[in-house]
Amino acid sequence: MDKVTLQVFSNHARAAAENMAYTLYRTAHSTFVKETEDFTVQILEPGGQVAAVPMDFGATWYPGIDYGTAIGMIDGYEPGDIGFTNDPYSGFLATHVPDLHMWKPIFEDGEILAWACGHIHNTDMGGAVPASLSRTLTEVHQEGIRFPPMKMVARGELNDQALRIMLLNVRKPEQNLGDLKAFRGALDTGERKLRAMIRKFGVEGFKRNIAGLLDYAEHQAREALRSIPDGEYRFADYCDEDGPDGNPVRLALRLVIKGDEAILDFTGTDPQLTSALNVPTGSHPRHTLLLVGVYYVLYTLNPNLMLNAGLTRPFTCIVPEGTALNPVFPAAVGMRSLTCARLRSLIFGAFSLAMPERMPAAPAGSSSILNVMTTDNRTRRSVLAAINPIVGGGGDMPTRDGTNGSGADSAYLKNTPVEITETEVPIRILRYGLMPDSGGAGRWRGGLATALDFTVFAPNSRVTARNRDRCRFRPWGTLGGKAGAPSDFVLNPGTTRQKVLGNIDLVTMDPGDVLHIHSPGGGGRGDPLEREADRVAQDVRRGYVSAEAAARDYGVVLRDGAVDEPATMALRASLRGPAAGHFHFGPERLAHERIWTDQAYAEMTAIMNELPFHWRFFVKTRLFALLREPAADGAAAVRAAFAELRATYPGLAA
Repeated sequence: MDKVTLQVFSNHARAAAENMAYTLYRTAHSTFVKETEDFTVQILEPGGQVAAVPMDFGATWYPGIDYGTAIGMIDGYEPGDIGFTNDPYSGFLATHVPDLHMWKPIFEDGEILAWACGHIHNTDMGGAVPASLSRTLTEVHQEGIRFPPMKMVARGELNDQALRIMLLNVRKPEQNLGDLKAFRGALDTGERKLRAMIRKFGVEGFKRNIAGLLDYAEHQAREALRSIPDGEYRFADYCDEDGPDGNPVRLALRLVIKGDEAILDFTGTDPQLTSALNVPTGSHPRHTLLLVGVYYVLYTLNPNLMLNAGLTRPFTCIVPEGTALNPVFPAAVGMRSLTCARLRSLIFGAFSLAMPERMPAAPAGSSSILNVMTTDNRTRRSVLAAINPIVGGGGDMPTRDGTNGSGADSAYLKNTPVEITETEVPIRILRYGLMPDSGGAGRWRGGLATALDFTVFAPNSRVTARNRDRCRFRPWGTLGGKAGAPSDFVLNPGTTRQKVLGNIDLVTMDPGDVLHIHSPGGGGRGDPLEREADRVAQDVRRGYVSAEAAARDYGVVLRDGAVDEPATMALRASLRGPAAGHFHFGPERLAHERIWTDQAYAEMTAIMNELPFHWRFFVKTRLFALLREPAADGAAAVRAAFAELRATYPGLAA
């Protein structure tokens, strides 16, 4: 294939996607779409695979999403049709209920040559809580109204019945309606741009080049894999809780790289949860949510990648059914973005073992998205809005510090300016900035966390803070660098009414209450005692690091803001110890893994594989209750505890 023509075609396809995204961005109604930009648009080839995405707008982590199954669940497409769905279990396209996906066929002489498609995250789709999402929910039925794949528009005519049902069930119908109209306009823009491309390149040229985009991306991905040493690399990471006040959620990965192919085997991941942290992947061997971390790795290795579904072809994912990464209906999935953040850290950890010289430390792994439902005292009308994603620090890079307040976990999400938030939502923001001493210490420092404090003016104001995590298990550091600081969530800090909320994600506030939240910091890389003393002094002047932390973590002594060279040399000499291992996890994970060793987890996984799905989470919870102290043989301790459970519960014995 002519690479010059292919690049020209790629530029046109990306421009078409950018135009779609710009239309949506400029005309959307809700803050979460028009400011935070939680949306996607894509150009699909005829089979439903992504061929092109924008680079400047919206979520950039959907290039491998597969629309094919959902598209195939609607019969008889005609010009002017638009299909839609938001059901996580119909085609495994929508990955939680607020994500409304729509797709429009592009016909030429009766043949579908492409699709314009994408999704918007609706601020609310009904359900048990404002904004529809909470880890406390236990089944998908509680997470809002669901629509299987069907036509939202048929031959240019809006499906009024489906729209009326949707608007009846959501808390702020005008937001959903405004975003839906903007979304439809974006798809119409995509159709115009794609028709112009068909005229420019011709039908056969269009077909050849849109297929060529995927083939070339596959070639680029395989070239990147060839640059990584062959081998088998194992890593595990944790979400703090499998439910309110629950036990850790372990995600496990065996990464096998052989030539230009890779296997990601997630066997050993915890069983599906009775909370909403499950990730619905439907046993798809290359589901995009499983591969988001891979996209980051590939793009780091080659910033000239064509972002499309071709990148997924060299990869095969093995995800046992009935686990947190492949739940069975009707498991709740609304908080899948929390688990997806841990998935990215999991993949980064495995690739860090494969190529430590090119990989960063862990990003924050938690991006809490705050939604407030309150009443405007002036109009006496209720207001529901997303006010900001509280993004953590980036993990340090091989040659520079981690990014402050914008890690890999939600780099696509934009913050909403304080002025806009206070104009549209009756709250007052008291603090919004970076959190000192939150980045992991290292030769290269982890990025700083973000902190936000605000107050409300009306009683019974309800706040959802989805994706609350990393209060316990810190973002890990590498090659001598230290783990980042954990996150926190506090009501009325520094007062007699202070309440530490931890990972609670639903809070009721009354007038005068103050809510504080800060994200985790990114992990550090390299020995902190090797960081130049002048850099540490500069961090202190900027407010990134306190003078106390400079001495404690970096061995740098400051006198009146200047480095005391003799005292620094002496302190650093006294702090030096044996060489550190590859990872630094922090004391919380080390304490957990003294009880729950790799062998103990392997034994629990073997037990789970023999149990019906509906018993697994129950058994895991009981095993954790029984095993509270380290054992000489963790696997034997798990077997003994399970034997006790079988004796206690006759149904389990059967």
